[in-house]
Formats: sequence, C-alpha cells, structure tokens
Amino acid sequence: MNSLGNLFKLKQNTTTIQTEFVAGITTFLTMVYIVVVNPAILSSAGVPFDQVFMATVIAAVVGTVFMALGANYPIAIAPGMGLNAYFASVVVSQGLSYQVVFGTVFLAGILFVLLSFTKLRETLIWAIPPSLKFGITSGIGLFIAFLGLKMSGIVVPNEANMVGFGDLHQPMTLLTLAGLFITLILMARNIKGALFLGMLATGIIAYFTGQLEFTEGFTSLPPMPVFFDIDIGGVFANGLYTVVFAFLLVTIFDTTGTMIGVAEQAGFIKDGKMPRAKSALLADATATTVGSMFGTSPASAYVESSSGVAAGGRTGLTALVIAGLFTISIFFTPVVGAIAGLPAITAPVLIIVGCFMMEGLARIDWKTFDEAFPAFAIILTMPLTSSIATGISIGFITYPLLKLVTGKGKDVHWILYFFGIVFVLQMIFFPAH
Repeated sequence: MNSLGNLFKLKQNTTTIQTEFVAGITTFLTMVYIVVVNPAILSSAGVPFDQVFMATVIAAVVGTVFMALGANYPIAIAPGMGLNAYFASVVVSQGLSYQVVFGTVFLAGILFVLLSFTKLRETLIWAIPPSLKFGITSGIGLFIAFLGLKMSGIVVPNEANMVGFGDLHQPMTLLTLAGLFITLILMARNIKGALFLGMLATGIIAYFTGQLEFTEGFTSLPPMPVFFDIDIGGVFANGLYTVVFAFLLVTIFDTTGTMIGVAEQAGFIKDGKMPRAKSALLADATATTVGSMFGTSPASAYVESSSGVAAGGRTGLTALVIAGLFTISIFFTPVVGAIAGLPAITAPVLIIVGCFMMEGLARIDWKTFDEAFPAFAIILTMPLTSSIATGISIGFITYPLLKLVTGKGKDVHWILYFFGIVFVLQMIFFPAH
C-alpha cells in the first residue's frame, strides 16, 4: 500500500487509497456506457461486433493506464462519442471499406503523437477561434443526437421533407421514449451514473417485454483481439485527407478541452499551465493509434472524469482503478452484445450526450456576423450532410473569408488561411464520393 502511495504521490495530493478507489468506481459507472454504445455504432458499419468491443476496452485500458502512470491524473481515456458515429457514416455514405476508414484513424493517431512533441499542437489550439471550436463541438452534438433519433425510429425518412416523425406505436420507439424519460429524470436529479442506470432500467423493461433476450448467457471468455488489416493506401487513393484532419482536429479539441476542465476542477492548473500536459496528451494519442489497429474509432479524454474528481480523485490511482474495471468488463461480452443489439437502449445515451455538447453555443458571439455565420454553417452542415469533415471544411473556408472582406484579415492566424485554401482544393479535386 505504501508503494502505491509513493508511486502516485497520494500524500502530496492530499488523498487516500480508499478515496481514489471510490473515485475510480464513480468515473467508471458514469462512462461504462461506451462499451455498449461504441460497438453498437461501429458494428452498424460492418465492423465485427466482438472486435469492436475488445478494441474499445483495449483503447480505454491503454490510454487510461498511460494517463495513470505517465501523467498521474485521474482522467479516463476511451473511444470518443461523435467520432464513432462519424466513422460509421463515412463507411456507409462513401461506400468505403471500414479498413480504409481505420487507415484514416491510424494516420490521425500518428499525427497526434507527432504533434504532441511539438509546439504546433499548441499553435493549432490557440489559432482556431472559439466560434469555430464551439461550432464544431455543437455540430457533433446534433450529429449524434440525430443518429439516436434515427436508430430508435423517433424520426424516419419522409419523401416530402426528407425527415419526418416516427410511428409511436412501434415497440422499439416506445421503449426508446421510456428509456429516454427515465434517463432524463435521473440526470435532472443529478444521480451519479445516470446514463448507465438509464440503460440498465431500459434493459430491464425490454427484458420483461420480451424485446431483450440473453440467449448466450451472461458471461464468457473474452473474444480474441485481432489486428485489423488497415488500408492506409486506400486513404490516399480515395483522397480522405479531410477525414484524417477531422479525426485529428476534433480529438485534439475534445482531449485538450476536457483535460483543462478536469484539471481546473481538481486544482492542477498552476499559473495558467497544466503540468505534465505532454504526457497526458500522449495518452490520448497512443490510445487512438492502438485502438485503430484493433478496430475502434479515435479515443478521447472523458468529461465524465469530473465525477471522479468530485468524489475526491486526485491521482493516477483513480485512472488505474478505471482501467482495471474496463478489463473486467471483457468477461461480459454476451450481455454487452445483447444490449447493443437493441437500439432503444443506446439511443437515449446518444440524444442526451448530444445535448451536453451544445453547451458551447452560449459562448459564441452571435451578434457579430463574421463570428456567428461560420459557427452556424458548421452546426447546420454536420447533421444534414452526415459529415463532420464537411462541416469543419465549410467553417474553415467561411471564417477567414468573412474576416478578410470585413477588414479584419490581420486578426486571423495564417494557419486558418492555409487550411481554408486546402479545404477549397479538397472540395474541388477530392470531393466526397
């Protein structure tokens, strides 16, 4: 026990082993939904379910252990929400193999690792204006909420205006609405682990209504993880540079924003700087790279880590406990598979997480047109085109253009002009298939 105390500097951080364990369990319960939701989304794009499940756990364990031992922060890493849905949409809408799209994730991970050793990462973070950052996050929120609505049948295709309201007499839609309202009540009451408990309650209802069956039992030996044959050549052959950039950019934003937020809550920020930030960012980049080789979308720091900090977690021991619990979850593959196969259980999570991601809208300067319109264009484009990359491209094109014509061109960092030109060329010469 003393060795744990010395390794994680428990005394210096005024915490105890017991407190760290409780914090780790708290964070795990608030984010364990990802082991169900991520395989459910990626398997819809044809990726074998068992492989996604194992890859999800592997990415979470690798990233979170790296965070624990390398950075000594109580921050959990796992495949991020939003980018998993985007991954599936790229496979389906562009008719690509998932091996090619995993190639884009792998390249984004490698670039993230390289950027973590340079100052270009910081330049990228500070050069991109808040309106674009918040617009991108909010657009992804609508994107995944819309996915949840489609999966559950709450919205359906409509010839008159493309999208219409679903049939509330359908058992799947009714179960989704029941699960959504149960989860909303738990969220409103600030119950810890509300998303997980909401899924559990929906699953119990589904079990008694005959919509959920555990035909393969509850536990089993974990599936054997397999390295995927990543098609990096296909990335270049199909001109998927914007997709690589989208994965990279959103992962950087998600991770950096979450880490700073959790670090501020825990009191780690000193003189405006976050100690061991490079190690923390490497944890995310490593998880993304490793995860792509086993079969999952990019990893990110989880904002749910703040629940563990609120419970007293202050060191990497909290993260180590989270990684241990993720490892145990691999023995419950039949349960995860049965739950993930019922969209009504996972759809409420997508809808509610989408709501969380809209928070940044309040911080966009809507009264200044050249700030507001690029954000609006991103938010509008992402769900309507089912493409995060297209939304980012339009934002990066319109922002410098509007600033230039309003005489504020000097206020824009050169890197935005560079990306704006690159995205124009991308749309002309390498359009989405």
